[in-house]
Amino acid sequence: MIAIIDYGMGNLRSVGKAFEKVGFDAVVTDKAEIIENADKIVLPGVGAFKDAIDGLQERNLIGPIRSHIKQNKLFLGICLGLHLLFSRSYEDGVHEGLDIISGEVVRFNADRLNVNNENGQKEVFGGLPVVNNQRLKIPHMGWNTIQARKEVPLLKGLPADPYMYFVHSYFVVPDRKDVVATETDYGAAFVSMISIDNIFATQFHPEKSQQYGLAILRNFGEL
Repeated sequence: MIAIIDYGMGNLRSVGKAFEKVGFDAVVTDKAEIIENADKIVLPGVGAFKDAIDGLQERNLIGPIRSHIKQNKLFLGICLGLHLLFSRSYEDGVHEGLDIISGEVVRFNADRLNVNNENGQKEVFGGLPVVNNQRLKIPHMGWNTIQARKEVPLLKGLPADPYMYFVHSYFVVPDRKDVVATETDYGAAFVSMISIDNIFATQFHPEKSQQYGLAILRNFGEL
């Protein structure tokens, strides 16, 4: 069974429909016991990082997510669901994430920002969305290619550099380079997919990425 986690925000219906289209039943739920018994869980998301963490906490879903992953069951995060895996996010302040993957979530920004965290003042640099001396639009929205950085089962059968659909202003910066599955260029390279053991997560929206996105969901369902 595939459980799609409902924490009060996100494109839950479109993710569920996409799994149905590739032949897999998926249930949308905010029930801890269903998540704990699921073979695979999907954490989608559209919206603000803090609101998402608050939604998970209010529904007591953080423990079941961590337990599922520790049991080596399969996990797929989508967009904000990728961000939530990380240690902290600098979206509208400094907010602690699930800390399942060590690293940070930063904004596309040519400006350096000073923020306070538990270690004191820190300078955060969110990348350079500039091409030919022109600032690129934020959010990064629309079609862009992903470039594989290692072999990942979710990419089985896909061509090189397939186009995927993105909508985001923030991106992840993992502490460990070996978790990086794909990168995408938007003025500079950023991580567009991570993979480690039983954990997969995408910055792009496979449910909105037509045949190649559906192929990724099919591959996840078949694992």
